[in-house]
Amino acid sequence: MARRKRFICAGLVLGVCMLVASCGAPARQGLRNEFFAMDTGTIDANYKTAKAQVEMVKELGYAGIAYWEGNPKRGDYDLRDMLRELDRNGLKIWPLYVGVWLDKGKPEYEGSLPEAIELLRGRDAMVWLHIMSEEYEKSSPEGDGRAVEIIREVADMGEEAGVRVALYPHVNEWLERHDDALRVVEKVGRENVGVSFNLFHRLRIEGEEGIGEQLERLMPHLFTVTINGSAKTGSIETLDSGEFEVYKLLRTLKRLGYDGPIGLQGWGIGGDVRDNLTRSMAAWRKFSGRLAAEEKLGQDWPERRRRWRPGRTYRY
Repeated sequence: MARRKRFICAGLVLGVCMLVASCGAPARQGLRNEFFAMDTGTIDANYKTAKAQVEMVKELGYAGIAYWEGNPKRGDYDLRDMLRELDRNGLKIWPLYVGVWLDKGKPEYEGSLPEAIELLRGRDAMVWLHIMSEEYEKSSPEGDGRAVEIIREVADMGEEAGVRVALYPHVNEWLERHDDALRVVEKVGRENVGVSFNLFHRLRIEGEEGIGEQLERLMPHLFTVTINGSAKTGSIETLDSGEFEVYKLLRTLKRLGYDGPIGLQGWGIGGDVRDNLTRSMAAWRKFSGRLAAEEKLGQDWPERRRRWRPGRTYRY
């Protein structure tokens, strides 16, 4: 009888431990990142207002919109209008895209930025900074000192308001390579300053070789990622198009433990934005389902071998 009680108690302890472990473990399967649409791909003749765009992306399943005040396609609305519509629909504002100039005689950043950061207070928001110069050569470290000075100024405004800052590498600008952005972020030395990995700009500048290794270097400072369907040499297409295997990139990000937001780039695709966004969301869900299926089937064999014990029957 005593032996039976000990056996039952041991079983109960084991069961409780397993339950605690399973409850404490994060969900593994599929893509858990918040997936948002950049307003480079949400505006056309039928979706010109903030209201129309926000209602569309909500219906299609996106987590919100990234906003560019200088977007030439933008209609007669501003950041306040966009925030109002996002709040009304229970969606989130994603990064504000802002230009920075290193050159003397040019504005350091858009004059509306301090007000915009104040509007973002308490929203767990972010600002993207793309950095330009005509005085410094592209990727030139000679511009680092001026860049660090400006970025720290923006970071100070952001920190006080709870807003993070992500450097946005952009083709044909001073800050166009992701390793340049990492170099500058490390010099800035602020916790609320990081990097955005942008697939199109990376492919256009450096091609597809070494992306995985670069992402590993960026991970300690990686705040956002932007993706799109693309040629291997860099193009912007819907997520279901292009030769580059976006799925492999997403699988790499999952392997590295990246759980931050991912944005959909849509600049210059043309056509009907609703159709484009619908196709890209379908591709995103397909990628997520494929990743979940691989995880469920136990593709992570090294981890499973570590759990293996002789004499035990396993079902996968």
